[in-house]
Amino acid sequence: MAADGGRDDADRDGADRDGSGRHGSGRRGRVGYLRDETDAARLDRNYGELLQELRVAQTGVQILFAFLLSIAFQQRFAQIEDYQRYLYLATLACAACAAILLIAPVAVHRVMFRQHLKDEVVALTARSAEIGLGFLGLSMMCAVFLIADVVSGTAMAVALTVPLSIIVLIAWYLMPSLRMRAATEEESRS
Repeated sequence: MAADGGRDDADRDGADRDGSGRHGSGRRGRVGYLRDETDAARLDRNYGELLQELRVAQTGVQILFAFLLSIAFQQRFAQIEDYQRYLYLATLACAACAAILLIAPVAVHRVMFRQHLKDEVVALTARSAEIGLGFLGLSMMCAVFLIADVVSGTAMAVALTVPLSIIVLIAWYLMPSLRMRAATEEESRS
């Protein structure tokens, strides 16, 4: 997803409006990905795809958030160190931000419904999802660190959290970014 009005990889497959291989976003369409769709149909498709992505992320963040809320009421919680308590609060805040941002598209849609602003709805939803996923990744890593720290100590928490953080960065950002760059380079050569 991109912050440019919801125009992401899926938009490279836009309709060939003027025979140049480009559609309204000005991006060159990839060979084999051209679609004959109106801007309204593209926005509807992009919004539908965003909602499908959000359904997956929302479930995860809601489970994590519920888990974090319940931890404070466990007996062992009273025995944790001060820095662990602060880490717990930071983790809880990150999970809450993720939940708010990943659920925000519902409110955005409801407020902007029937206002003929679908492009703005898609753009706001895409941006909200991007930021929400960042908070989700951060809250997941903080939760792993906190639990590993309580269970096995700081050294084990670092040993577990650092590789997991690298995996999140690679899977959520680096792989898609590198693939997009390679696709752009392939297109420019053709």
